[in-house]
Amino acid sequence: MTAHAQVFDQWIRTRFCDLNTELEHLYWQQNDKANVDNVGDELKHQLEIEGRSLILPLLNEGNTDNGFDNAFDLLGNVGLYMGACRRHEITEPSREQSSPLIEASALAMHIGASIGVTPRFATAHLTTHNKALNGSYKRFTHLDDEKVFIDYNTKAILAYKRTADALIKIQPLGISHPITADLLHVAKQGLKDVIESNKLLFQKLDTDRFFNCVRPYYKPYRVGKEVYRGANAGDFAGINVIDLQLGLCFANEPSYSQMLVDKFLYMMPEDQLILRECMRSTSLMEIFLDAHSSGAHNGHQQPWYQQNLSLFLDVCQLHGKTAIQHHNQLVERFITKPSIGIAQQHMQKVTASGPPLHELLDTLEKLRDRRAAHQRDDIRTRYADIEVLKSSLVEVQT
Repeated sequence: MTAHAQVFDQWIRTRFCDLNTELEHLYWQQNDKANVDNVGDELKHQLEIEGRSLILPLLNEGNTDNGFDNAFDLLGNVGLYMGACRRHEITEPSREQSSPLIEASALAMHIGASIGVTPRFATAHLTTHNKALNGSYKRFTHLDDEKVFIDYNTKAILAYKRTADALIKIQPLGISHPITADLLHVAKQGLKDVIESNKLLFQKLDTDRFFNCVRPYYKPYRVGKEVYRGANAGDFAGINVIDLQLGLCFANEPSYSQMLVDKFLYMMPEDQLILRECMRSTSLMEIFLDAHSSGAHNGHQQPWYQQNLSLFLDVCQLHGKTAIQHHNQLVERFITKPSIGIAQQHMQKVTASGPPLHELLDTLEKLRDRRAAHQRDDIRTRYADIEVLKSSLVEVQT
């Protein structure tokens, strides 16, 4: 990390966080907490000019080839600055043809193109690749609810990654390998950890604080002329690896494949490689179905089949449970319900992913039902296939 990059990083960790927190306190005192117009204008001005003054020497410095980690970290800092400017409507895509943050845009595009990621801050910048110094990692504000949101998102993401890694390791071993049961147990525990992490998040996160003071930093913003959607907690390969390895979702299904295409550049490069490889592999669901269809001569009675299929179905059920939990608690409680009382002029700015709220909710509902293998006649799910596999399990006599 260069000297200029270190100075900017220190500003992001201190003064930047202070300014955002002061502005959040001002917004919170209003009856219309979503309004940012004519509130704290001097603080906004300070945020904009201080950030620009620190970014300019970094832009002039150019690509100093300090390695991927340093470049990605710097991109995150520039992105946090641009995300905060968007939150406070120093920049706002609907009223601009190009970002007024010229220097920040140029630096973000330079770095993003050079390392193969989107030129804005991504989920990894605040979770899995957010280095702590003396116990504190980077945030937008000092608000407790933001820390709760980041802490438990990070826990859930890492648990999903453990699950995905275990499922990938089954492929070269095969479903009848004696170690496959161990890997499926690891996958089960990982998903149980996701459920527990989410449960604690829902208990500790204040709905109004999240909706009004945390969520707005994740909105879309312009980098140069292009609008890039907001960072999403699902922007990592693990959750989609689980979808595809379990066979609950299909890489060749148009709406799902579109989601993957939209996500690729928001993920770490190594995640992009893992997901591409996974899209080319046969799912464990298909492998078990093949074993089922060729299971003549009491093949289903084999201990490995009974044990591993039972564990596989447990993993499928838990993955569905995490999807139901996310949709029915986080989305409903922290986005849908708070948006009901929001002033009409703010409605178009509710979602971080771009589309109107009703479109986003429909997409998320269908994704939930794919992951949970619910029975539906308008989209393809694995309900029937799972019922077939369940039918081959031998009931244990008690």
